[in-house]
Amino acid sequence: MHKLLRHPAAPGRLYQQNHVGTYRSDDHGDSWRRIDKGLPSDFGFGLALDATNPDTCYTVPMEPQGGMFRATTGALRVYRWGGKGHGWASRSRGLPSDGAYLSVLREGVASDGLPRCGLYVGTGGGQVFHGSDGGRRWTALASYLPPVLSVSAAVV
Repeated sequence: MHKLLRHPAAPGRLYQQNHVGTYRSDDHGDSWRRIDKGLPSDFGFGLALDATNPDTCYTVPMEPQGGMFRATTGALRVYRWGGKGHGWASRSRGLPSDGAYLSVLREGVASDGLPRCGLYVGTGGGQVFHGSDGGRRWTALASYLPPVLSVSAAVV
């Protein structure tokens, strides 16, 4: 298992990302439902939740290329799970899309818990991106850092 998160507003709601998929549980992990249909790859590390919507999560799928796991097909993409039949949608406006073979590790994705969910993604290439309003639009917060192993967000 790469990442396991419990939703703060829905007792029993868990999401996980691992080597073989993205899953959701509504019964404290007693049973799991696979929710990765529609993602370009079933492998990934990063996972974040929208604190105000238990049916929404975000992930960055990775694709094996030459034995290494990199951002899917050379473009950094964050995907939003809308639940209730809405499935996955790419949220990529403002993210690198040409030759962006960037890794994102298990602690490299975070959300801030605000009503307009802000997302943060740190890459192995030393970039940190912020996507306000659920990642509809992304901006670079930092570049030329060492590999970003972890990001976190707090409301102060």
